[in-house]
Amino acid sequence: MLDQKDLETKAREMQRGLQAKLGVQGRDVSHALARAGRRLPARVRREGKVFAQAAFMARNPKMARRLEGATVQSAYDRVMEHLAGIDVAERRKDRWLGLAANVAFNLMCVAVAFITFLWWRGYV
Repeated sequence: MLDQKDLETKAREMQRGLQAKLGVQGRDVSHALARAGRRLPARVRREGKVFAQAAFMARNPKMARRLEGATVQSAYDRVMEHLAGIDVAERRKDRWLGLAANVAFNLMCVAVAFITFLWWRGYV
């Protein structure tokens, strides 16, 4: 069975992992997971909610007895496994490449519109 200190330690680790890999901050794990939003896959969000609920329930001794240690541990492991697989440098590179592609596409659309306008007016 997991005790309150163990769950608090794991919650802090998960919060640090969310901060390091996704850049989200929150006052607790559930808030950080909510701020991560769609950056996490649905199954990882679901597992994160299970763990956040367990961390909340562990604060109350009567509620802590209802926790299933294996379920909470597997939820924690799955979320941390997903966070460990995220490459921050690759995400940053993909973001910059996406921005560059977006700018190039917009410039190309403006150039085509300008050439079409010149053709329509009879200059080309």
